[in-house]
Amino acid sequence: MVSMKDISLKCNVSIATVSKALNDHSDISEQTKEYIRETARNMGYFPNASAKQLKTHRSHNLGILFIDEAGSGLTHDFYANILDSFKVTAENAGYDLTFINCNRASLNMSFLEHSRYRGVDGVVIACVKFDEPEVYELAQSDIPVVTIDHVFDQKTAVISDNIQGMKDLVTYIHKECHHERIAFIHGADSAVTRNRLTSFYRTMENLGLTVPDEYILEADYRDTDGAYSQTLALLDLPKPPTCILYPDDFSSIGGINAIKSRGFSIPDDISIAGYDGINLAKVLEPKLTTIEQDTKEIGRKAALQLIDLIEKPKTTLIERIIVSGRLLRGDSVKVL
Repeated sequence: MVSMKDISLKCNVSIATVSKALNDHSDISEQTKEYIRETARNMGYFPNASAKQLKTHRSHNLGILFIDEAGSGLTHDFYANILDSFKVTAENAGYDLTFINCNRASLNMSFLEHSRYRGVDGVVIACVKFDEPEVYELAQSDIPVVTIDHVFDQKTAVISDNIQGMKDLVTYIHKECHHERIAFIHGADSAVTRNRLTSFYRTMENLGLTVPDEYILEADYRDTDGAYSQTLALLDLPKPPTCILYPDDFSSIGGINAIKSRGFSIPDDISIAGYDGINLAKVLEPKLTTIEQDTKEIGRKAALQLIDLIEKPKTTLIERIIVSGRLLRGDSVKVL
């Protein structure tokens, strides 16, 4: 490994002069700095990360806590797109990334202990059970934290506007497509689910529509089997809905299969809508009506906020940042 001593010998200057040139000090000439930097590049010199961390008290390494309970990992379209945007933004700002939930069990460490072990400057938390003690311990520690789609007291959160998204979806289905019997298969209990479900009830009420209890069912996010069985339950009702909303676009595939198993056609016999706006929704036949969440902006905002918390802790506000989505009308909702 090339050292500053090697560069000083090659340039015939002191080690102190090499250090000043590489750190852009003003007390040596631009010509000398450029000569030393060019020599360092040609010799393949890279600053020692550990030494830089000791000097700056920063590792320029961000932790990612991401656990998909469904086992989809980074094939989970929604979070994969968010984390890709987070990665691009962080790397452009000079940060590396570490998944702090990987291999920690073998080291018998909590999330907080693993974060400190890896020396991360901050952590983004996404797609976990936020009420687990280990997650709460990390969120309440002195490590800068940004959460996605969940709010902790006194912590910055980046949130998709699930309330407005559900309102836009239900309003479109009723006002433009004239449906009144609208069922909702929602995801498992979480802040996202609670916001969407409350918005669904509130919007239906404001539109003057009733929601029979049997129209509200639950299936896990991305659970096609659960969506399949719950769809059959809705189709078997004496007065079935004319439109079914699903927890997410991926789970709607289970609903589509259930509807087809009964010999029904979408949207001629029954209409459906998803949520997320993943690429799959845009190529299904018929094209799925859904809410497209702005995953690129969510990831970008999360990275920028976390970096600001690290680099400008005294001037960066703790805030809740809400990112709007947009309605994709698709072809899966029939105009009655």
